[in-house]
Amino acid sequence: MTSTIVYTGDLRTELTHLQSGTVIETDAPTDNMGKGERFSPTDLLATSYGACMITTMAIRAASMNLNFKGTKIDITKVMSTDAPRRVIEIKAVLHFTKDFVADDEQKEQLIRIARTCPVEKSLHPDIKLDVEFDW
Repeated sequence: MTSTIVYTGDLRTELTHLQSGTVIETDAPTDNMGKGERFSPTDLLATSYGACMITTMAIRAASMNLNFKGTKIDITKVMSTDAPRRVIEIKAVLHFTKDFVADDEQKEQLIRIARTCPVEKSLHPDIKLDVEFDW
């Protein structure tokens, strides 16, 4: 098993990663009867995409001896306005620090790695992915 999920009431869940014991709580969003005080499940979906991109890029950057520390991704999740409720777009803007120095070929490798991360390959093709690299 990977994780367990327990419904704790008030449209909240507690997710436990079994290997580490790390716990994340979720809350329904305010536009769907929740308080919006935690990540919603769809927030986690969009955020997982960004985390996957940055993690796989960091693995490749390390093998190229690039200073990747401090790289940041801003994620925006866009929900459908009609039924059924679903994520229709994820916008990601990657920001690199002034200490990140890479040539064009290294940048292209990092873009390829980001755009083939396991989460991107697992998302439904109807979800629009708008990814910007701010070098």
